[in-house]
Amino acid sequence: MDCFAGPGPAAPLPLDEALARVQRTYGAVTELEEVPLRAALGRILAEPVTATVNVPPVAVSAMDGWGFGTADGAETGDVRRLTVVGRVPAGSVFPGTVGPGEAVRIFTGAPIPAGVDTVAMQEDCRAEDGAVLVPASLKRGANIREAGEDMTAGSVVLTPGLRLRAQEIGLAAAVGRSSLSVRKRLRVVLFSTGDELREPGTDKPEGTIYDANRYTLAAQLDALGAEVRDLGILPDKPDVTRAALADAATTADLVVTSGGASVGEEDHVKRVVGELGSVDLWKLALKPGKPLALGRIGTTPFLGLPGNPVSAMVTFMLVGRPLVLRLSGAESAPAPRCLVVAGFEFRKKPGRREFLRARLATGPDGRPVAHKFPSDSSGVLTSMVEADGLVDMPADATAIHDGDMVEFLPFTGLFA
Repeated sequence: MDCFAGPGPAAPLPLDEALARVQRTYGAVTELEEVPLRAALGRILAEPVTATVNVPPVAVSAMDGWGFGTADGAETGDVRRLTVVGRVPAGSVFPGTVGPGEAVRIFTGAPIPAGVDTVAMQEDCRAEDGAVLVPASLKRGANIREAGEDMTAGSVVLTPGLRLRAQEIGLAAAVGRSSLSVRKRLRVVLFSTGDELREPGTDKPEGTIYDANRYTLAAQLDALGAEVRDLGILPDKPDVTRAALADAATTADLVVTSGGASVGEEDHVKRVVGELGSVDLWKLALKPGKPLALGRIGTTPFLGLPGNPVSAMVTFMLVGRPLVLRLSGAESAPAPRCLVVAGFEFRKKPGRREFLRARLATGPDGRPVAHKFPSDSSGVLTSMVEADGLVDMPADATAIHDGDMVEFLPFTGLFA
């Protein structure tokens, strides 16, 4: 049943309320699997990782230099003269104790010998005739990494829901893990809709256009770690649309379409989804991207994006990305944003939140300045290439003036 099949049309929903619905309504749908560390990049961690060892396991030298005890040794002005009694490379253990007035040559990562409490950098020392001159001003403990300084045995070092980056994988290796329990990749079936669409590389009769949406959306889904099955272009025929969506929902964790979610006579997707399941959200108080449908086909989540290419990309960034991460089991994290200087003038009517495409440049005072793309059309895909991100203009705002501080969402945070 269509949730909005009532006596009148539903009012467009604010973006924040739509995102709150995503958080309330959807959760992880993917199962778990164990993968080796080299295959874990970009995956969603499913279980806590606990350190089984201290890192470092013992006190070690933080750099190449000379190790000694600060309480001993003869001072000569600003330096201390110490007798060299050994050498400690990384991976070896000094067999004895470094006594008063003695020092050892020590290398980065080597265990600190008994009797040593300080390491002097080799650049600050001078070796001569079986002895070494070290700075007399060094404080006790300088250049030593204590046992467990990074991680202590028994502590949780990685929590479920993390999207694993290089640093998390390295940390897992540092505590001895060779594999990790992760969520399986979200299975997404992707369609475009519209009789006007043609596949790139094929003939394009008059009145048709090449389909860009499936390619931009598939790339965005790939970047989020989804497993994408591209089922091509659906014609504007209700029976074909119904059969294709019903079949896709039997094998997918999420069905995504672009186009067909508006109110035109040839836009069948929203109505078909309502017949097969429910449309829980339709129309956002947003530009670009008002016609957006969120619901279910049977029990399978469904996301219907606008047909205009900029609208499809932007609504996926703002709503589709959080939905995909939620279904994938990833922890909730808002898209990164920062304050920049507006290098443009812009006016709008209150009531609808707008995301303006803009590129960044460095202003005379060194601060980043956002320059708005000249066109606001949701069909100008070149704007997404030339822009670095989106300026977020609140629904109740009516103007941005040159020099105002505005919130900026970099594409680097919206594409991953």
